[in-house]
Amino acid sequence: MSVNTKERRSIRNVFGETLAKLGETNKDIVVLDADLACSTQTQIFGKKFPERFFDTGIAEQDMVATAAGLAAAGKIPFAATFAIFATGRTYDQIRNSVAYPKLNVKIVGTHGGVTVGEDGASHQALEDVALMRSIPNMMVIVPSDCKECEEVIKFATEYKGPMYIRLARTNLIDLFDENYKFSPYTASVLREGKDFTVISNGETLAEVIMAADILKEKGIELEIISMPVIKPIDTNTIIKSAEKTGYVVTVENHSVINGLGSAVCEVLSEKLPTRVHRIGVHDEFGQSGKWAELMAHYGLTAEKIALQIEELRK
Repeated sequence: MSVNTKERRSIRNVFGETLAKLGETNKDIVVLDADLACSTQTQIFGKKFPERFFDTGIAEQDMVATAAGLAAAGKIPFAATFAIFATGRTYDQIRNSVAYPKLNVKIVGTHGGVTVGEDGASHQALEDVALMRSIPNMMVIVPSDCKECEEVIKFATEYKGPMYIRLARTNLIDLFDENYKFSPYTASVLREGKDFTVISNGETLAEVIMAADILKEKGIELEIISMPVIKPIDTNTIIKSAEKTGYVVTVENHSVINGLGSAVCEVLSEKLPTRVHRIGVHDEFGQSGKWAELMAHYGLTAEKIALQIEELRK
């Protein structure tokens, strides 16, 4: 698999369009937002189905509690806002009003990670996956491109139970074609290799693929695993690849604490002790800056990923 860096699409726009399309045939879908419908792109659904769209204003806790009530009444609520607010400001409501009773609420956090850019540390969610994967009954998914997002939203309407879906602010490179089918319980091996297993999701997956091209020229072969579902995690694919390469690298636009890297470490420490190197944000807050510059600063670009993996060979 290779990537075309010249063409990018808005994953948030695809999220809104997919909801609106599904809403045509599934009358139980309702959408809630917290005064950010223009940014999350839930406005697409709201304009088409105003009677099923609820803007709760800057009151995220009320939004989640209302979503829980709608789910209890048999609806399929999607509650969307920035990831930092969707998980941090509403943690108590998600834990006790959604996850504990296993209500069918889909929490969608957009603008995850340092790629929020100039909004800075206060708006850059680097702990959202950590918070959500620690809650019982919660499924956690991080799509890597627009097609995968579309498939994830379709799956979310059919899945019965709490779910957290994390979306990027940035426009993403298309990785998967129209034949792609999302598998909630099985990760995908996108490229086979013998030297390192590299596991990623979200916007960093494209960077990993480009890093693999760089390293291939230097005789280093990466086995790339796309891991959109962090919880429940696909244990078998991780172990099978780790047995083959003997060294695992995780890459995520998130804190290395209790995110994808930690989830992989938990699997391997129990099942197959293996060396793991985690690439992500290391126990610090983000900062204001252009998203591409921040990706480079935190070592998340293809070039920086390739350099870090090359160093592991020494």
